[in-house]
Amino acid sequence: MLGNVIQWSFITQQWSEIQTDLVQHIELTIIAVAIGLCLSVPLALVAWRLPITRAPLVGFASLLYIIPSVALFAIVGAYTGYIASYLTAEIALVGYTMLILMWNTLAGLAAVPEEAREASVALGNTRSATLWRVELPLALPYIFAGLRVATSTVVGLVTVTVFIGLGGLGQLIQYGFNTAFTTPIIVALVLAVALAAVFDLGLVLLERVVVPWSRSTRRVAARA
Repeated sequence: MLGNVIQWSFITQQWSEIQTDLVQHIELTIIAVAIGLCLSVPLALVAWRLPITRAPLVGFASLLYIIPSVALFAIVGAYTGYIASYLTAEIALVGYTMLILMWNTLAGLAAVPEEAREASVALGNTRSATLWRVELPLALPYIFAGLRVATSTVVGLVTVTVFIGLGGLGQLIQYGFNTAFTTPIIVALVLAVALAAVFDLGLVLLERVVVPWSRSTRRVAARA
């Protein structure tokens, strides 16, 4: 039955092209998430320290998030180019990560126990030192959770950049639709799901290394 849906000869013959599309998909995803993280966390810290800026910053990130992806590529592309423009793709993809990462960073900071802040101040730390040494480290589990969601979101959205000549695995999907050929579509879907799973697992393992105390906390909670 599977052989009637997938032509394995296509996979073997086009494996080099499939690999090229997969590498491009990975590149677009990593660049977008990395830039999104570098922008979102500092903005979230500003919003946390200056509550008056929270509404406009989160509101702007929310606006970017709700704009349909194709429309956002069209808006950005009018200024940065439409044809195989990495700049256009990354600006749009980064926009979709910002709300998730900012919101999770703010949630993590809000979840820091007040006792931890008071203890830090009692030790002589300033408000800024408390933010960097106490609050931000304790918020890391939330930030990692946001990273996992943002990465999975971007893996899916990268396929849409096929409309501007990129797309990674989206190239296979477009080819499959244009030729009414299911094999490239299935290959792209399987690889995209696998890629999202690999990224997610990698972030889980990274969190265990970077935030070892969260694992201990979960074990204590489970025993209780």
